[in-house]
Amino acid sequence: MSDCWPASGRTLAATDKSMSDHVSGNDPDRTRRFRDAALPHLDDVYTLARYLLRDATDAEDAVQECYLRALKHFDSYRGPAMKPWLFSILRNICFAEFARRARASSTATDIEANDSENTAPLWHETQTSPETELLQQRDATAIHRLVNALPEPFREALVLREIQNLSYRDIAAIASVPVGTVMSRLARARAMLRTAWLAEEERDK
Repeated sequence: MSDCWPASGRTLAATDKSMSDHVSGNDPDRTRRFRDAALPHLDDVYTLARYLLRDATDAEDAVQECYLRALKHFDSYRGPAMKPWLFSILRNICFAEFARRARASSTATDIEANDSENTAPLWHETQTSPETELLQQRDATAIHRLVNALPEPFREALVLREIQNLSYRDIAAIASVPVGTVMSRLARARAMLRTAWLAEEERDK
């Protein structure tokens, strides 16, 4: 989809080199199995990092750290699917970066840490939504701008659902929140995205 940020060759090379530098020399098969399982998801991991951190250099650093941590714990990995597992690791890394930014600047506005939504009932997931169609129709630059303007928890939920196509349950597991909270965040994110889209359409007339 046009709303993804493919990882650059530099990101792939740096990530692969970082893994090679940290691998135990007596277990090349373990590293090969990890590369085969994890590297196909590099573009998706980098895309999420770009949306969460809003900075290409920080995203590259986060992806490298994510893959190093995943490799370190690969022996104990028993599931879930590889991509949600990598997203969970990446999310922790990005939140640590949010905390670092907040300490560096008392006026930081990237974090929306307070989330007091009540758990909502679990409804059936729909296959498409107006926001899905929007993401498919708009050009990549517009998509990045609209989504990046959302507050962090809503941006994260929307990216995981509409761009990464994860289920509500997978998103809940990654974010460590109830499924109802995921649904609440998605509803609010979609409403904010729709409002921003309509405002932009009005300006373009």
